[in-house]
Formats: sequence, C-alpha cells, structure tokens
Amino acid sequence: MSLALSEQPAPKLDVLAVPREADRLLGIVTDERQRAILENFRRHAMLEVSGRWPEILAPELTSSHPVYRVAAGTTTEVFDGHDAVAGFYRGMTDVGLNLIMPLSERMAVADWGLAFESLLAHVVPGAALPLHGVVVDGVDPAATYVLTERVANVWPYDADAKLLGENVFIDIGSRNLYLLEPGDVITTDQARQALEPLLDAVRTN
Repeated sequence: MSLALSEQPAPKLDVLAVPREADRLLGIVTDERQRAILENFRRHAMLEVSGRWPEILAPELTSSHPVYRVAAGTTTEVFDGHDAVAGFYRGMTDVGLNLIMPLSERMAVADWGLAFESLLAHVVPGAALPLHGVVVDGVDPAATYVLTERVANVWPYDADAKLLGENVFIDIGSRNLYLLEPGDVITTDQARQALEPLLDAVRTN
C-alpha cells in the first residue's frame, strides 16, 4: 500500500511496555491455568523483541506443530509447522523487524487462550519497508522509521498452556509512518539489555 510519511514526530517508544498488559493481568488473575498462559505470552513477547526467537519454539513454550496465520488486508500468510514458524521468526529478525512494542494494548485471558488488541509500533529500517507492503515516495533506505498499526490477536493454547499458534489480524487502513530521529532509534541489543532483567526475574505475585 502507498503511505505518506507523517509530518508529526514519531511516537515515544518504550520497550518496557512489551510485557506491561500481561503484567497487569498477572496482578489480578488467580486461576492457575490462565496465569500460566499469561506467563507464556509474557516470555514469548520479550524473547521476540530481544531477538531470542529460537527460545520461543522451545518445547516448554510452544507446541511441536504451531500454526500461524497473519492476515493483512486481503492477504493471509500461513506458517504451518515448526520449520515454517522458525523461518518466519528468522526472516523477520535477520532484517531487523522484530522490534515491535505496544503504544496501547488491552488483553483478555480465558482457559482456551488469549485475545488482545494493540496499537503497535514497529521499528523498521527504511530498506525493509517493502517487506511490510509499504511504498513511500522519497524513503531513505538508510534511515529508520516507525510504522504504527492496529492489530488484533487470537492465540490458542493447549492443555499444558503451550502456544498452539497465532491468528493475527492487521488493520492496514490504520497505518501511519514516521521518521525516527537517529537518537531515538532502539536496537535489538538495547531491547535485549532492557528486557533481560524482566525475563530472568522470579515473580512473587
């Protein structure tokens, strides 16, 4: 899709927002299965943004045959099975598209899994914008941009609270694109350093 570059400054990015909604629910949810699902999601999300995607596919987090469906506009991509999902994460991380954080998010958990709606901010190298299906006149491939969009997710979990897959619905009509000033760029290494204390922390609540 063709997208005009916003004249407004890019939204403020906060990588610590990645687990925030799951943490909020963990502060009030007492059901053990639902807490296990939230803990799974929380770890998954932080591993993804930290570039530690192989750990997402570890047997304790994800089923042996996950299926991801990613719908954007009239196109749906399906990643069926461990190798396909691994390829999805590898390809995304290798080109620097794993830096995704919510600007706002609301989530509901049930015994079957999670549903959540987010306004997401993607940190995107200019050269990688076409991988999002975004065409922008005058884009600088050496610059870094923020692509925002509304996204709805439905994630089912198995009897052991392992992820069965992702059903992702992207509202491409909600997209906005901003130039990110060099001093505001967040790298995967910076995200990893910020999130590792939260990944390794022992929760007491």
